Amino acid sequence: MDKLSIQNEMSEFDRKNRDFYDELTDEERKKFSNYLMIRWGSSVQGGRELQEFYVIATNERLNKHFFAVNKHPKLQWLMATSVSPGMGAHRHQWIAPKKKDSGNSEVKKALIDLYPAMKMSDIDTLASMTTKADIKELVKNQGKTD
Repeated sequence: MDKLSIQNEMSEFDRKNRDFYDELTDEERKKFSNYLMIRWGSSVQGGRELQEFYVIATNERLNKHFFAVNKHPKLQWLMATSVSPGMGAHRHQWIAPKKKDSGNSEVKKALIDLYPAMKMSDIDTLASMTTKADIKELVKNQGKTD
C-alpha cells in the first residue's frame, strides 16, 4: 500500500501513529500535505455523535493554531493525531473548500449601492434572483444612471 494514499494517511491519523511523519522519506515529506488532514480528518461516516466529535476536535486542535506552526510539519502531524478518539479506523470524507463567488458580482455591487443598509445574506439572496437587466431597470426607475 502506498504510504501517501489518503486511505493510509487517514488510517494512521485514526490510529494516532505519532511516528508516521518520521517514517516518511524526504521525498515523501515533500509530497505530504498536513493541510489535507483538516479537510479529510474532520469528516467521518458514522453516528452523529462521532461526526460531531471529529468536527469539534478538529476545530479545537487543528484549525485554531494550524497555520501558526506552518514551519513545523511534524508538529502539525502530531496535532492532527490528537483529533482521533482512538476508536479504530473510520471512513473519512473530503470536505471541499468553499468556492469563491464568481457570479453576479456586478449585480451584488449594484444592490449594495442601492440598499446600503441591507444585510449581506439578503443581498446574496436577492442577487441570486436578479439579472443585470433587472438591475438596470431598477436603477432607471430610481432615477439614477448606470
